Amino acid sequence: MTEKEKMLAGKIYDPSDETLAVMRMNAHKLSQRYNNTFEDEEQLRKAILNELVPNRGKGTFLQGPVYFDYGVFTTFGESCYANFNFTVLDCCPVTIGDNVFFGPNCTVATPVHPFRWQERNMKQKPDGTMYDDEYAKPIVIGSNCWIASNVVIAGGVTIGEGCVIGAGSVVTRDIPPNSLAAGNPCRVIREITEKDSLKYKSELF
Repeated sequence: MTEKEKMLAGKIYDPSDETLAVMRMNAHKLSQRYNNTFEDEEQLRKAILNELVPNRGKGTFLQGPVYFDYGVFTTFGESCYANFNFTVLDCCPVTIGDNVFFGPNCTVATPVHPFRWQERNMKQKPDGTMYDDEYAKPIVIGSNCWIASNVVIAGGVTIGEGCVIGAGSVVTRDIPPNSLAAGNPCRVIREITEKDSLKYKSELF
């Protein structure tokens, strides 16, 4: 297997691999180019995203700044929105459904490092190149979710359809569909039901 194939399969891989290093550098440059544009530069933004995040559905909007490790391993459904400072470390596939909203400063991070420092620390190849042993776990976010401000989603997590993840949460385990969940670590508070409809919130009208 190539290092890229190992990475996407969730196996230990060498991130100093030349192919991966070139892909990351390209994504970082494209992210920076996107971050230097404004909302009224629609065609330029679209052209950059077509290269950075080609797997995205119609109507998906990334406010910027954005930061992608690879970009090409992230898939968006239709009509998604990400607010300021959206960070995606997509060393394993990140799959995002339709109509998913991200508040400011959200991080979606698939990488995992060994717990033991003896295995985690940087190592040196015979040619002097520095590397470390890494692996990653995929992340899936179902359709119709709202991920509020400052949420971190860790590798290996699946968030079910229709969830609301409260601000500042650190999601380290799966969240079942139609759940209101929050906290560090993030835990399910209750199911979202018809009683949460705006029509029952008279103070808003």
